[in-house]
Amino acid sequence: MSFWTRRKAIDTITAGHADSHQLKKTLSWPHLVALGVGAIVGTGIYTLTGVGAGLAGPGVILSFLIAGAVCACAALCYAELSTMIPASGSAYTYSYAAMGEPVAWFVGWSLILEYTLVCAAVAVGWSAHAHGLFKMIGFPDALLAGPHQGGLINMPAVFISMAVAGLLALGTRESATVNMVLVFVKIIALIVFVVLCLPAFNIAHFTPFMPNGFQAHVPEGAAADAAKIGVMAAASLIFFAFYGFDAVSTAAEETKNPKRDLTIGIVGSMAVCTAIYMIVAAVSIGASRTEVFSKSEAPLVFILESLNHGKIAQLVALAAVIALPTVILAFMYGQSRIFFVMARDGLLPRALSKVNAKTGTPVMMTLLTGVLSAVISGLLSLKDIAELANAGTLWAFIAVGASVILLRLREPNRPRVFSTPLWPIVAPAGILGCLYLFLSLPGKTQLYFLYAHLIGAVVYLAYGMRKSVLAQQERA
Repeated sequence: MSFWTRRKAIDTITAGHADSHQLKKTLSWPHLVALGVGAIVGTGIYTLTGVGAGLAGPGVILSFLIAGAVCACAALCYAELSTMIPASGSAYTYSYAAMGEPVAWFVGWSLILEYTLVCAAVAVGWSAHAHGLFKMIGFPDALLAGPHQGGLINMPAVFISMAVAGLLALGTRESATVNMVLVFVKIIALIVFVVLCLPAFNIAHFTPFMPNGFQAHVPEGAAADAAKIGVMAAASLIFFAFYGFDAVSTAAEETKNPKRDLTIGIVGSMAVCTAIYMIVAAVSIGASRTEVFSKSEAPLVFILESLNHGKIAQLVALAAVIALPTVILAFMYGQSRIFFVMARDGLLPRALSKVNAKTGTPVMMTLLTGVLSAVISGLLSLKDIAELANAGTLWAFIAVGASVILLRLREPNRPRVFSTPLWPIVAPAGILGCLYLFLSLPGKTQLYFLYAHLIGAVVYLAYGMRKSVLAQQERA
């Protein structure tokens, strides 16, 4: 039963690896901020604003605030751990050092669930904006929607998943440079949206502010397993729109100056994106009633069209088509690195941790991530994917908060380049906030999450527990 106590020493984690299993250092802080903004500002603001408004009404503003506050606590914890342990793996790696191998495995499994599903969810959101272009090319309706919408498969979502995987396989710096350009396009589109909608702002649209109440609850008279409504129900979904800064921490091993640049990347991207979200959400509600635009899969485009800005609306839709792949790129990058590090640790087959000598990237893991994302996005709906992705992220964030507390108590004198301010308050607040959001998710989503982790337990007991590098060292 010694596997319960297996932990990786922090000094061992940061010592480096053989060249064939070592990622190249090619990134600086502008790449990291762009990676974070590219991951955070995407499907959440372009599509989930409408879904959240349907659950909470104008109170969706409060939902954004709550989700942002929880993520801010987690971001501060990530900043401390990523600069103290500048290695790939994010929450998985931190958990391995703080809580041991079994916990690290389940955190890694949660991250795999999170990142793969985020890629799939954004691919579905991208498809909603690119629908017209594919129809113009001549794609039949059956290939433009998944089974939940009466089609066969969502081919635009499949296409963008594989296209991004191909770009990532070419190299990290090349992908990051393309990402910076596309993030700029995305921000410009949102600024145009705000400027055009402000003249139509109507404060009356904010009344009643919380038509469905604050707590997450099933509507009166609905079936017990019906979707929950309320401000907290929207917050548990909109939470999907905020995370992305954790993808920055997966780049630690490829960052030239991680002790400085990771803090800037994580905290900076969160601050920028929180401001963007609050402004865009407020302007959206002021320009159109929530019960109207919440029915659209592309709410920002719908609002502009309703204000007779048809041509600009199409340009914003085009900007989304061009720029939403930055979210897929950021999370697919993070997913491939989580896979890579778990394979390097022996919890997955070590052959999967091979780095391409020319590009310095784990090509096999990147393409595998693309295939998984393509299959899920081609067949499932945005709402179901986003909620299940949130469940995985919430548990990863809980693990990061717990890791900060445990390492503060166990190794109080270890140098910390960035220290979480008021850590005895911030870390527990992040943990409790994540638990509350998890309980606000639909019961069906919680059940699917349990099923996914039962599968994960079987994989660990059958393979990882015996094949991990630490297990082999114990036997030796």
